[in-house]
Amino acid sequence: MAWKSKLALAATTALILSACPASAQDSFADVGKQEPITILINASPWYNGFEKVVGLYEEQTGNKVNLEVTPFNGMLEKARSAVRSGTSPLDLINVNATNSTEFYQAGYIEPMKEIDPSFEVPKEVLGLDDAGCWDEAKKYRICSSGKLMGYTPNGNVQLFYYRKDVLDEKGLKVPVTFDDIIKNCAVLQNPPESYGYLQRGERGDSIQYDFMAYLLAYGAKPVADPANGDYTVTINSPEAKAALDKFIEVAKKCSPQNYGTLGQGELIQLLQTGKGMQAHAVVAAFPNFDNPQKSAVVGKINAAPLPRATPEGKPGVAIGSWVFMIPKNASDAGKKGAVAFSKWFLTYKAQYEYALGGGIPVRTDVFTSDLKDKPEFRWMPAYLDEIEYGVQVYGYVEAPAVSEAVGLRLNQALVGEMTPAVALNTLAEDMKAIFEKGGRKTGTLPPLAD
Repeated sequence: MAWKSKLALAATTALILSACPASAQDSFADVGKQEPITILINASPWYNGFEKVVGLYEEQTGNKVNLEVTPFNGMLEKARSAVRSGTSPLDLINVNATNSTEFYQAGYIEPMKEIDPSFEVPKEVLGLDDAGCWDEAKKYRICSSGKLMGYTPNGNVQLFYYRKDVLDEKGLKVPVTFDDIIKNCAVLQNPPESYGYLQRGERGDSIQYDFMAYLLAYGAKPVADPANGDYTVTINSPEAKAALDKFIEVAKKCSPQNYGTLGQGELIQLLQTGKGMQAHAVVAAFPNFDNPQKSAVVGKINAAPLPRATPEGKPGVAIGSWVFMIPKNASDAGKKGAVAFSKWFLTYKAQYEYALGGGIPVRTDVFTSDLKDKPEFRWMPAYLDEIEYGVQVYGYVEAPAVSEAVGLRLNQALVGEMTPAVALNTLAEDMKAIFEKGGRKTGTLPPLAD
C-alpha cells in the first residue's frame, strides 16, 4: 500500500454508501458568526469555481472572507512569509502538496483537531493519498499514524483530452496506450495548423508532473518504499528509462517545436483555439474548453482516462492537489473562522455548488450526483475511472528538493542536453545526496547503460 493509492478502497466504499440524491443533503452548514478571515488562494484554472463558492459562503453565513489571489509562482513565498511573521495575516493558506511537507516538518501548521477537537473530514471526501496528514516520527505524509494537518480543496489529476469531432471524422479511436497516441499523431500532426498531442516540457514542475503519467504507467517509481523508511532511489530503473524514451518520442512526433518549453498556459490555449487534437492536462483546465468567451471548441473536447503503457496496464495517475492548512501563528479568531469555513466548504451542498461554479469537488457523492449526466461535466466519468489509481508521488520532507531535481534533469533529457540514461543516472545521484543530507536510509540502482 505504500506506493499504490490508499484512497482506492475508501473511495469505492464511499461511492456505494453516498450515492444519494441532492434533496437529502440540500442544506448548508450552520457555522455561526465568525470574524473575517483571509485565505491565500492561487490564480489557477479552478479559481473561478472557488471564488463563486466563497461568495456563496458569505451570502449564506454573513461571514466575510478576503481572498489573497496569487499566481502559482508566488504562492510558496507568501505562505512562508505568513507563517514566519509575528501574527499571520493569512488564516487559511493553500500550499502545493509537494511543498506541504516543508510546513508540516517545520511546525508552522496547527493540526486541525488542536483547533477544534470536533473537526472531522467527512467520509465522502477524497483523502487523495493522505495529502493532509503528517507523521512527525517518520517525517512522512500518512494518516494512519499521523495527525490531520489540513485537507485538499481540489482533487486535481490529469485526464486525456481529445477532439471527439476530429477523431470521429478521421475514423480514429480514443487511444488506450501511448503507442495508440503516436498512431493517431501520424494522422493528426500538421503543424502549425494542428498538433497531435500536447504535454508540458517546461523545466521545473511542469515537466516533472506531466512525466509522471508515463513513469507510473510503466510501473516505475522514484523511491523504493519511503512510507516504510526505504529511500533507495529507483528513478534510474529500466522501466523509468522506457517511460522517458516514450515521453520524448511523443514530444518529438506530436508536439509543437517548442516542446521543451511548453507550459500549462500555452497548452490550454492551443486546445482552446482548436490546434490541439489530443493532450493530457489537469482536470481543472476542462471548464476553459467550454467557455464561449475563451474557446473556439465549445462542446468538442471530451475526456478519457490517461493512456497506459500496455492495453492490460494501468494509467499513471499522479495527484497534483493543494492542501488547505491553518498557520500556527494565526490569531485565535482567525483559526476559529478558518475551521468554520472548512466545515461549510466540505459539505455536500457547498461542494455541489463549487462544481457548478467550475471547481473540482472533493466529495465522491458529488461525482455520483446528477451532475455526471450533464454535458458540461462529461469529464466526471473519466475522473472516477482514474482516481482509484491516484498517488501523491512525493510524501516526504525532501519533496521540494527532489521535485526540483526531477524537473531539471528531465528537461535536459528532453531538449538533448543529456541522453535519457545519463539524465536518469545523474538524477539518481542528485536524489541520493538529498536523502543522505536528511539522514535517510538510501542508495541507488546500478547505473543505466548509455
